[in-house]
Amino acid sequence: MKYITVCGAKEHNLKNIDIKIPRDKFIVFTGLSGSGKSSLAFDTIYAEGQRRYVESLSSYARQFLGQMSKPDVEYIEGLSPAISIDQKTTNRNPRSTVGTVTEIYDYYRLLYARIGIPHCPKCGKEISTQSVDQMVDSIMSMDLGTKFQILAPVVRGEKGQHKKLLGSIKRDGFVRVTIDGELYELSDEINLDKNKKHNIEVVIDRLILKESIVKRLSDSIETTLKMSEGMLIIDIIGGERIVYSEKFACEECGIAIDKLEPRMFSFNSPFGMCNTCHGLGFHRQVDPDLLIPDKTLPITKGALNFYGVSDEDSYYHAVINEVAKLHNFSLAEPLENAPEQFIHELYYGCSTPVSIQFNSHFGGWKEREVVFEGLINNMERRYKESNSEYVLSKIENYMSETPCPSCKAKRLNENSLAVTVKDINIIELTNMSINNSINFFETIEFTSKEKLISQQVLKEITARLSFLRDVGLDYLSLSRSAGTLSGGESQRIRLATQIGAGLVGVLYVLDEPSIGLHQRDNRKLLSALRNLTNLGNTLIVVEHDEDTMYEADHIVDIGPGAGIHGGEIVAEGNVDKIKKTRKSLTGQYLSGKKTIPMPSTRRGGNGNKIEIIGANENNLKNIDIQIPLGTFTCITGVSGSGKSTLINEILYKGVAQKINRSSQKIGKHRKILGIENIDKIIDIDQSPIGRTPRSNPATYTGVFDIIRDVFAKTPEAKTRGYQKGRFSFNVKGGRCENCKGDGIIKIEMHFLPDVYVPCEVCKGERYNRETLQVKYKGKNISDVLNMSVEEALEFFKNIPRIDAKLRTLYEVGLGYIKLGQPSTQLSGGEAQRIKLATELSKRSTGKTLYILDEPTTGLHIADVDKLIMVLNKLADSGNTVVVIEHNLDVIKVSDHIIDLGPEGGDGGGTIVAIGTPEQVSKHEKSYTGQFLERIFQK
Repeated sequence: MKYITVCGAKEHNLKNIDIKIPRDKFIVFTGLSGSGKSSLAFDTIYAEGQRRYVESLSSYARQFLGQMSKPDVEYIEGLSPAISIDQKTTNRNPRSTVGTVTEIYDYYRLLYARIGIPHCPKCGKEISTQSVDQMVDSIMSMDLGTKFQILAPVVRGEKGQHKKLLGSIKRDGFVRVTIDGELYELSDEINLDKNKKHNIEVVIDRLILKESIVKRLSDSIETTLKMSEGMLIIDIIGGERIVYSEKFACEECGIAIDKLEPRMFSFNSPFGMCNTCHGLGFHRQVDPDLLIPDKTLPITKGALNFYGVSDEDSYYHAVINEVAKLHNFSLAEPLENAPEQFIHELYYGCSTPVSIQFNSHFGGWKEREVVFEGLINNMERRYKESNSEYVLSKIENYMSETPCPSCKAKRLNENSLAVTVKDINIIELTNMSINNSINFFETIEFTSKEKLISQQVLKEITARLSFLRDVGLDYLSLSRSAGTLSGGESQRIRLATQIGAGLVGVLYVLDEPSIGLHQRDNRKLLSALRNLTNLGNTLIVVEHDEDTMYEADHIVDIGPGAGIHGGEIVAEGNVDKIKKTRKSLTGQYLSGKKTIPMPSTRRGGNGNKIEIIGANENNLKNIDIQIPLGTFTCITGVSGSGKSTLINEILYKGVAQKINRSSQKIGKHRKILGIENIDKIIDIDQSPIGRTPRSNPATYTGVFDIIRDVFAKTPEAKTRGYQKGRFSFNVKGGRCENCKGDGIIKIEMHFLPDVYVPCEVCKGERYNRETLQVKYKGKNISDVLNMSVEEALEFFKNIPRIDAKLRTLYEVGLGYIKLGQPSTQLSGGEAQRIKLATELSKRSTGKTLYILDEPTTGLHIADVDKLIMVLNKLADSGNTVVVIEHNLDVIKVSDHIIDLGPEGGDGGGTIVAIGTPEQVSKHEKSYTGQFLERIFQK
């Protein structure tokens, strides 16, 4: 058997690991969060495989590629070119869609360019193109003796007398024209009404059909096409008119379409994009609903929280007050009682000048006559003109994306949208779910000519669509913006793309591909992963999912603990061998020796509830739900069933608008009831705790503030006169100015990877020498930032305020992370748990609504056990916890389940089952219930 041999791996917390991994097999790396799985899989094996491949390229090519730094490992043998498929979102570019990322849309464009049927974008009539020979053959197929004239249309529906044009035609030797259906001799004086639209056609030739006219007919057709730019009309005397065109053009509307090419169907090309929105499909503009989120309030009570309008001394308050007087309306009244005309003028301006008195603060009270331009007009003008980041970001809070009025969010211009295949245009096809798209191509019937032209394209399309279905993404549409995909969805899209590529001899490294996937669809994913190894590839998957471990050929369990307690190989082999290894925590859970216990009782709630009435956003089908307060509620359902839309887009944003005065746009619904029963709403998502390396767990949780207080109170600091700010690495004074408190210096290496070296002045400690001389219990401030949470907990155990904050981090399973670890180095799951710990450390009122979206991401089952304890602690304090989750261990211990589905996409958006886990497990139509029943039967 062939192996990948790793010797002396010491990256991050790995403790000089030696390991032999079988090639061309399905390998799972598992272990506690922070144990070193990713350090071995991504930062060592993948990094070295990628580095060696890039090094084989020329120096010219390397400057365009991101090269990996050499990992801290003695040597690795048996490596193949490596491809990493992680959880990072595919693309935030608004022009990027599922179709463009997977390249399926490129094949769609080719299909429509080759077999698409163009129609007039105005009247919808089918139009076609013909060569001169085809036109001659068509005309010669008429009955012998047919009398007809050949007309060249030169004016189509244009106003004017057209005297210059008629004179030019006469000079060219033509004698007759038809104008608006009437025949005129050019020798006559022709006076047209200049205010009316006219159609002018030049009579090129008059013929009687017989076999001897072929040459003359061909010459006349060529003359006609040249004069009329590709169009001719055969006017049969006493009969019909037949239009021919060497271009795609409509006889009735005079609209021409260019030759069909793939670029015509690209919304990123000027040949295909909508000219109004430039292919984006939407406009970003100030949204009245965000400007005035609650019309039940009066302006004096904060209905308008922009420009300080509620401040009676402000300029804008004075102007709006005078405009209101014109409509006999008082700003002390709720805005819902205001006349419609006043609301319109409030947004878009008033043409009537008003005289105002306002306090300029600097010059006292002043009087001025002004014409009010309206808040929306003013904000949009300032957004276009301002160079201030502060002003732009403030206005953006009140802007939303609205569909383009020209293309109605279809991105393409009207000519491109007028081309169809089997009566649907390309955007209608991309708006279908993957499942429906596959059905479309399987059921439509092509002509023999269409089959011959499109067979290769259709083969690629159906194969790639099938790969997406195989990894559980059949509910997505190709028009879905790539930026709206979750990490798990984007990872599975790239996985499907790799399967479609059909590469052999590649090392694939994946990071928890099962994230966001319901157990029902897990089998599809595992089958897709197995296909990669069947092709002759090596697959390394960092995963905690039990089904994935049972499917794997080889498991590597890393631990035994996290951080400094991890970094060792605890067990390796097949699943049976892992189960038998006593010191393997993973094995104990797999064998059933350790389990997450079922609760003895379920919380019934405090009698109050939050109700969402008429939820209708995305695929939600006008549903009503009730969430009992004071409980731990799980929102379940297959991927794409509508869970995130219901909770994140409607519940969170709707409640936050009322409680936090948030200006985020809420998903479609009729109303939310019961908000008065909660006093705070917290959304604990997986977004980073900061965008720069300066943000870290210590600063985010606030514990660093207290630590700096401790250092400022030391005798040495008092002697030197150092205040709290001296111990911040973000401001001048105590930090090292050479690296501005970063501790590292970035050196750009052109075609080599950027090199980060410790600051030569502070040696990576972030602070200047004087600050570092101040110590608490023998440690300086830099030493403290380098401590793990577990170490700091012991170090500061006698300071209750610090102990309380650090203990919550420890309780959520983050004892291994360093206090000063940059936020950019934290995973989404770690960031989410830091936020959860921060909320836990605050004083609870018992009336808080907590919302979490898949908090088990990146968690080993032992860590899930800790997470459940934390969530129960929140609910036990009277708070309400709402969790979107697929993990059965979390679902089984919840008090209440709302199961959506039954399918994803168009097949979802309805309520399948509601009740306790036991009640849902008995619901035959619930996929979640079917898996719960298996757990309860164990």
